[in-house]
Amino acid sequence: MRVSRFPGTCARLAVLLVLTPAVLLSPPPPSLPSPVARTGDTAPPDADAGTTDTAGTGSGAGAAAPGPGVPAVGRVWPVGVRPRVLRGWEPPEARYGRGHRGVDLAAAPGTPVRAVAAGRVSYAGRVAGRGVVSVELSGTGAPPLRTTYEPVLPSVEKGAEVAPGEVIGTVAATGSHCTAPCLHWGLLRADVYLNPLDLLPPHLLGGPSRLLPVLGVPLPE
Repeated sequence: MRVSRFPGTCARLAVLLVLTPAVLLSPPPPSLPSPVARTGDTAPPDADAGTTDTAGTGSGAGAAAPGPGVPAVGRVWPVGVRPRVLRGWEPPEARYGRGHRGVDLAAAPGTPVRAVAAGRVSYAGRVAGRGVVSVELSGTGAPPLRTTYEPVLPSVEKGAEVAPGEVIGTVAATGSHCTAPCLHWGLLRADVYLNPLDLLPPHLLGGPSRLLPVLGVPLPE
């Protein structure tokens, strides 16, 4: 005897007709929250962002690049009128190599020491037992040129504005590395040593002087 499956089929169709509208009309499931970032997942901020390098003090610290060349802004020698140079500038082949980072000028203890150009005193005190005066020169770029004088008994204080030829101290009786009494004169831009004699124009170094016309008489060509 053949049994008809029609009643069972009709029952399943009836169930589908009831459930389909309920599924279509139900709200969508809530979206899953984004994963929370852990502390170790994000890179730390750059600690150096927004900072600038500071000029060194001649001890080899700092990495500021040297600025433009040395302008001849000097108006006087640090000591005397045209002192004898006991030892000249000898730049080292390497940053910490042997050399002479300045010039030694013959000067007896008590000799007045003058600022070679206008500037501001950036240091006046003792370094390694020696009296030192340092002057940042005005209008010499960024970072500015800085002259150093030692051994000196300072007569100025840090922050003082000095004019060319103004006395900033006297040569000290002790603290010199010279075999004869002298003043060590240095020049730096940031932590790069330069030749201080380049600050002086030719007429102070003993070079040819420029002739000036007298009573309207023209100079020979």
